[in-house]
Amino acid sequence: MAFDPNQLLSQPPIETRQHITPKKVMLYALGVGAHELPFVYEDGLQALPGMAVIMAYPGFIWRDPQYGIDWTKILHGETSITCHAPLPVSGELIGKTSFGPIFDKGAAKGAVVYQTREIHHEDGTHVATVRNATFLRGDGGFGGTSEGQPAPHAIPDRPADLVHTLTTAENQALIYRLSGDMNPLHVDPEVAKAAGFPRPILHGLCTFGVAGRSLLAALADNDTARITRIDARFSAPVFPGETISTEIWHEGDGTAAFRSKVVERDLIVLNNGYVEFQ
Repeated sequence: MAFDPNQLLSQPPIETRQHITPKKVMLYALGVGAHELPFVYEDGLQALPGMAVIMAYPGFIWRDPQYGIDWTKILHGETSITCHAPLPVSGELIGKTSFGPIFDKGAAKGAVVYQTREIHHEDGTHVATVRNATFLRGDGGFGGTSEGQPAPHAIPDRPADLVHTLTTAENQALIYRLSGDMNPLHVDPEVAKAAGFPRPILHGLCTFGVAGRSLLAALADNDTARITRIDARFSAPVFPGETISTEIWHEGDGTAAFRSKVVERDLIVLNNGYVEFQ
């Protein structure tokens, strides 16, 4: 069965419910390496902004045969989170995920599918909006257009204004996966080798969460209510135990650009980053 973009575009939003507890909030924080008490202690607990990526998540839908997608050739391309309110540490969350737009890069280049998840608390509060771009490497050439795809946020051509560095733990992926992403690529050496990696890699959204911690510390003094948006593109994997250095450029009142690199390999792993803060 070939990929049918209309199957995605015409379906109603996928509704997902998730019960958030303080333990889940603390587990996510530990999964991205946080140790500060406001993120790991129930007295005055705050949810890290990056946790929006796992809230009311519909799961890995791409294996569903109705979409006709070669799920073995999928890459996570971009993530954007907008926090409309401080993320809750308890209660029922309702997520509604819709698809589109979809861009056809060509038969040899694949396709890009954008997804938007609107997350509400059971009390009606609009908590967050999460946008992802998924790169379908094996499903281009369906007759769509490649025009109109959002341009990446530009990184200034000058030295960074701020640099914040965090080291991941050797067991970082083992902890992060307990928040929901159980892909064996991040834990099983044989699966990692079959995918072309010398050892298991860190989850991309864990890398995103580590960078989010750096932005929170450098720009908002670890006050989670002050970070309202984080966007980034994924450019290379991180191995657990490596050091992630996040470079930040002030751009205006409450906005900044950023990128993150692995210090040990001098390799950019998150690029074209954009953050809004108060």
